[in-house]
Amino acid sequence: MSLPDTPVWGTPLSPVALKVMTLGSGELGKEVIIALQRLGVEVIAVDRYPNAPGHQVAHHAVVVDMTDRQALQAVIDQYQPHVIVPEIEAIATDLLVEIEGKNGLRVTPTARAAQLTMNREGIRRLAAQTLGLETSDFRFADTLQELRDGVAAVGFPCVVKPVMSSSGKGQSLLRSDADIESAWSRAQTAGRTGAGRVIVEGWIDFEYEITLLTVRARNPDGDVQTYFCEPIGHRQVDGDYVESWQPQPMNPKALERAREIALAVTSNLGGLGIFGVELFVKGDQVWFSEVSPRPHDTGLVTLAAQVQSEFELHARALLGLPVDVTLRSPAASSVIYGGVDADAVVFEGMAQALAIPGTDLRLFGKPQSFVKRRLGVAVAAAADVQIARENALEASSNIYVRAAG
Repeated sequence: MSLPDTPVWGTPLSPVALKVMTLGSGELGKEVIIALQRLGVEVIAVDRYPNAPGHQVAHHAVVVDMTDRQALQAVIDQYQPHVIVPEIEAIATDLLVEIEGKNGLRVTPTARAAQLTMNREGIRRLAAQTLGLETSDFRFADTLQELRDGVAAVGFPCVVKPVMSSSGKGQSLLRSDADIESAWSRAQTAGRTGAGRVIVEGWIDFEYEITLLTVRARNPDGDVQTYFCEPIGHRQVDGDYVESWQPQPMNPKALERAREIALAVTSNLGGLGIFGVELFVKGDQVWFSEVSPRPHDTGLVTLAAQVQSEFELHARALLGLPVDVTLRSPAASSVIYGGVDADAVVFEGMAQALAIPGTDLRLFGKPQSFVKRRLGVAVAAAADVQIARENALEASSNIYVRAAG
């Protein structure tokens, strides 16, 4: 059975259930799963390790190496989902391209979008060369010598990243020739799929970064329309987000250009769902950085900020339902790190954190803790962004994580 053009489906775990499979079941996938279940959808949560956050709330939990074509095909054949939702990059996306459309199977937003964005080379070439958008200067390298040549071409400072990675993994900021070898080594050990190709990006002298959540969804008339959430500002450390807030103040010209860039990229990728479009901004100038065809980690702030969070927007859009991107309140998010390597941890300070006005917590339920692993997030709504940021940071600072026992 294919996903109906008119949203009609039956009870989960029944012969007429609508089945959605998430490939990746981390903290973002968990929130999407919850949103889908509220709409009566049967969910199969797939991840590479047992007891992933999404496993804990889905109807079915599956552990498989999603980069293994045969293993992934077997899982798809077993559960026969109507929709597949890629939540991470480390997936056999060539398989998704091959099976999309067969027996009505749909990949959200599209298999092509998942494949292009899994590899930084594909999406960067699309943005800069096909769409002619403003980006940083960039080169690709397969060897240490090619990296040296690429760095010489773009100049210092520059950033080196594996073409297949996320959340700052394997990323290095280079300021001189002395940084090149260590950057190459780091990129070869921290990429999603092991050693391989890297991208060298010239430095952009930007004022701030934003995530522009962009939603392709059906309007009440049934036509596909593009909607923009209010821009999200964020702060990163070593390429990994630690704090975000919404809305990020922007001058009208920069906001207009940001929406033009996001529209160009997402229209080319097509499909239905939410995209996290990352952009650099300075004055009226806007540069494209990256895009994720799924909810974005900086978008956790929408749990407190919007009428419908990015997770609810993604769920509604992929089901063909109308969406509402209205901002409800200024808000902020602040990450809670594990801070310790342990197989089981205990959280303390939750009562103190939740006593702060307008705050809420999401403890993800990850089965293991690492020093720099995100185990939760504090979100806070307030009268203005600055108060929200202060409250979110205070709330997250109240949470103490320690090894159990």
